[in-house]
Amino acid sequence: MISILSQERLLGASLGIIFTGVIIFEQRRDIYNTIALNQPPNSQIKETYREKKSQFEISHYWNKAVDQAFKPAIQVLGYRKW
Repeated sequence: MISILSQERLLGASLGIIFTGVIIFEQRRDIYNTIALNQPPNSQIKETYREKKSQFEISHYWNKAVDQAFKPAIQVLGYRKW
């Protein structure tokens, strides 16, 4: 069984990663919204494509970070066949 200290560290790291991800997502969304407001209307279609692309990139980096953060825990659970 994982010690209490390890559980607390894992929980703290997970919450920190989630909190940081939310803050970065909100800041990027605000930046793109500000840029979209300052550009002429005919370029809004391109901005929508950029927003979708950036959301894909954020989700890709988020998934990579979660995989790397929880890889040891997944390996332990897989070893114990849970």
